Amino acid sequence: MHGAEGQTVDVEPACDAGLVRAFEFLGKRWSGVILASLSAGPVGFAELRRGVGSITDSVLSDRLSELAVGGLIDRTVTDTRPPGVTYALTPAGAALLPILHELAAWADQHLTPRCPGTE
Repeated sequence: MHGAEGQTVDVEPACDAGLVRAFEFLGKRWSGVILASLSAGPVGFAELRRGVGSITDSVLSDRLSELAVGGLIDRTVTDTRPPGVTYALTPAGAALLPILHELAAWADQHLTPRCPGTE
């Protein structure tokens, strides 16, 4: 398959192909938005939920667990009363940020805005 400017994109049909694995993992709704929301630094659950938008607590909790198991975020329990939890990007998660920014730029250029009046 050929990409932009004649670049060849290696897409293997095997289930273990890198692109397939990446989209199976990151293609779930909210995963990329959660990672991007953590780009400014560690945050707690409530602050992260406000930053992500209209996600439910249960879906956010599920995605955070998946991202933690995948090694993209760290979950740290704070020694406070009541105990708190903060989430932060791991080096692997931070390595995705340039890709997420490029994907967002592509969407801004090529996809129709979902909200009227946005560009």
